Amino acid sequence: MDKYKQYFLKNIRKKLEEWETVPSISHNEVYRFLHSIAGTASIIGFDEIGSKARKLMNQLNETDDKQWTIEEVKQYLFEIIEWFDENKKDAPVSFTDKGNKYGDKPVILLIDDDTSFLMYMKEQLEKVGWYVAAIANPQKAITSFYDVRPDCVVIDIHMKETDGFAVLEFLKEKLKQQFIPTIMVSVDSSKAVRIKSYEMGADDFIQKPFDLDEFIVRVKRQLERKKHIDEMLLLDELTHVYNRKYLKQAYALLQSDWQRSQEPFCLAVLDLDHFKQVNDRYGHLVGDVVLREFARFLKQGTRVSDIIVRFGGEEFVILFPKTRREEASEVVNRLREQFECHSFREGGTAFSRTFSCGVVEITDANEPLEHWLRLADNALYEAKENGRNRVVSATPSQEAVHQKIIKIAVVDDDPIMRTIITDIVTKLPCERKTKHELQTFKDGVEFIASNWHREHSPCLVILDGVMPKMDGLEVLQWIRQQKRSDRYKVIMLTSRRSENDIARALELGADDYITKPFKLLELEARICQMMKRMS
Repeated sequence: MDKYKQYFLKNIRKKLEEWETVPSISHNEVYRFLHSIAGTASIIGFDEIGSKARKLMNQLNETDDKQWTIEEVKQYLFEIIEWFDENKKDAPVSFTDKGNKYGDKPVILLIDDDTSFLMYMKEQLEKVGWYVAAIANPQKAITSFYDVRPDCVVIDIHMKETDGFAVLEFLKEKLKQQFIPTIMVSVDSSKAVRIKSYEMGADDFIQKPFDLDEFIVRVKRQLERKKHIDEMLLLDELTHVYNRKYLKQAYALLQSDWQRSQEPFCLAVLDLDHFKQVNDRYGHLVGDVVLREFARFLKQGTRVSDIIVRFGGEEFVILFPKTRREEASEVVNRLREQFECHSFREGGTAFSRTFSCGVVEITDANEPLEHWLRLADNALYEAKENGRNRVVSATPSQEAVHQKIIKIAVVDDDPIMRTIITDIVTKLPCERKTKHELQTFKDGVEFIASNWHREHSPCLVILDGVMPKMDGLEVLQWIRQQKRSDRYKVIMLTSRRSENDIARALELGADDYITKPFKLLELEARICQMMKRMS
């Protein structure tokens, strides 16, 4: 932390010295100077100067076009300059922070077009230790459900564009399959509305306005119930094959058999080709049908002793006990040829899918499961690179790791914040098969002009709300107007006083926001949550 404090003090000195050499200073530059101090100081432990800067900033009209003389600036910023003179030789000692790291908090999906309600509830529920995805657009909520992966969904019944019942109707099968509790909220607590909520599958109904403490207790009960169910279940709710939690148990059983018999067994990683095209063209519900039918197809085409696991998304793993590589490859190739002829129908349209596969023979079960998954993954990558719809057997030479690239763009005019966020991202643990590429931009114009983020890789944008030339809201609007805007996830960094900016960010489709000043571990947890959604 000390390096950030020294950098902070250096930047203040640099700006004050720069102003000494110019005939006048624009009002916007003074405002931005205070905004930068107010936003950054408390984050790095300079609470006193952060409060002073915020107080002075709040006394200014941001849109004023006044030109300041250096004497006027010195007089107005007297408290800031005095504090700087006292602290420029000695940065306070660093402090430690405790928090919930790496985005492992329960996730609440909150759907309501009342942005004031969303902002209040997000702030209050995150104090409890939950991660809240606040969605103001009901249509975006439906599409976001698949990557938010919530542990509980809260839906307001009365919204302008559509009502909450329409959202619940669309999601109810998915909610039921994954045992995700749903709470409906409404100012209308009539018997008819309550009965309809429960008939449609809601787990609870709470009338607005409600007591916040009671609301939190009722959500906690639903989260505890879901956690209990998740711990009991080893089957994937959608496909009814084993889930990834069972994979380690299954490997341990085969390890035990191998230690007695020394008979090799095989592991295959299968991935549906171009599956995203199904979701984009026909919708996620049709995508779910494809996954269910694929799992059923695999069960029908393999032995009772073979173990089928849905590893995640469109990726499946098959464990073949007492099987050599040649035999396993032959079985998977037969499945591949048969599946390519399988037809799916949506409306009047018929379509087909293929899959690619990497197979590895486990000759030494003393090696951890991750070692064999990595080899099979690399063989799968080779199958994808060579045209898909094929099976590749892994060899020991395939140790190279092929990873999905997630780009992370930090767009902030404050060099200290760019440095802090860069340090956070570079220390984040990577998901299996994932690589992070980071680039920083000093303003929105530089970000938009860059071709670096325009490729097909998903991109997380950590975006400051207030910047020169082009503010964060304008950048967010530009992102959402792009043809493939779904590739971008956006975390807005906002000032606590800018409630209108937060409301506008939610309306424009920001995926998350965090208000300044914030704790670094809180920002780290938010970034991790978003990375989990993108992996």
